[in-house]
Amino acid sequence: MKSRLTLLASALVLTACASMTSGPRAVAQLQSTTGNTATGTVSFTKSGDKVVVKGEVRGLKPNAEHGFHVHEKGDCSSGDGLSAGGHFNPDGKPHGNHSDMAHHAGDLPSLKADASGVAKFSFETTSIAVGSGPSDVTGRGLIVHRDPDDYKTQPTGNAGPRLACAVIARG
Repeated sequence: MKSRLTLLASALVLTACASMTSGPRAVAQLQSTTGNTATGTVSFTKSGDKVVVKGEVRGLKPNAEHGFHVHEKGDCSSGDGLSAGGHFNPDGKPHGNHSDMAHHAGDLPSLKADASGVAKFSFETTSIAVGSGPSDVTGRGLIVHRDPDDYKTQPTGNAGPRLACAVIARG
């Protein structure tokens, strides 16, 4: 009897811990823009006070870096990704490196493609939210750019044309 109670208590503690650390989730299914081949899946999961961003993007230029941003509009209808608007920037900050204090909420770390043109990534951020608040990315656009982000040019980082676009949807 005592061992059953111990097992039950352990299961309850693990369940409680899991529910405390994992929160709302959103998913983006990247589709290539006209004339491009980049596609992929990205998940955004609230974990405590952070959001874990994980994904894989294929069809990129091998061994190259690509700008990666949340954009203000969840609209990929234009074929070139321009219908997604500019970078998501609810706080009116300048464009910058994700690791700097001042940057758009939508300024994410650049993607680094391997020799096969695949970028696999996982990082945590406090710049965005999932599920509520002014920095909620649900319903926003997600863009992969052709070129690396220079983290200086305002307001875009000079990351070039948009290779893939997605609407970030609650998942």
